[in-house]
Amino acid sequence: MLTQARRLITGAAFWPAAIMLSSHVLLIACASAPKAPFVWADDWSPPPVTDGEYVIGFGDTLNVQVWEQEKMSAVVRVRSDGMVSLPFLNDVPAAGVTPVALARDLESRLKPFIVTPRVLVAVDDARPLSVSVLGQVGTPGLHSLSPGAGVAQALAAAGGLKDFAKKDRIFVLRTDDEVPLRIRMTWDAITAGLGVAGQFRLRTGDVVVVE
Repeated sequence: MLTQARRLITGAAFWPAAIMLSSHVLLIACASAPKAPFVWADDWSPPPVTDGEYVIGFGDTLNVQVWEQEKMSAVVRVRSDGMVSLPFLNDVPAAGVTPVALARDLESRLKPFIVTPRVLVAVDDARPLSVSVLGQVGTPGLHSLSPGAGVAQALAAAGGLKDFAKKDRIFVLRTDDEVPLRIRMTWDAITAGLGVAGQFRLRTGDVVVVE
């Protein structure tokens, strides 16, 4: 009986020690785990659009007019997959480009049907941006922004940076052509309007993370 009791005591003492050791190993593994890869904003492609150019987003209503071709013209809404459905062309990608760029793309696609197509794309109804802002900000969560807003506007809507926020570790998470992107920026570049970070335009579905 005494031997069995000693075994029970030894076993009882073993488990807390084992748990502590496992936790210690887990903490070391987490601390040494590599950070997810990223690309600096100035190394990111494609470059940002210039001021004044609107980027089409999900939910926007577009008025597509094909010159002297009423049956090819249409008023369409950009679906959640970024596509619009147009006569003769079916599904065409629209989100993430400017109206002018979309018009040039449509002209190219319409050449098999028209000798010299001329297309005008106008945004009839722009939906507000829905962007998540997470991490070291005053009020993390989902925020609605005006179309064409940048990272500075998103951070302002989220209450700004907290005192311990790392101003050189601000990221925009985006999925572009089904490829996840992690674009890194600095606070100084964002607020000073420098480079890509200063001109970056957010779109619905983006996530801004401040570490």
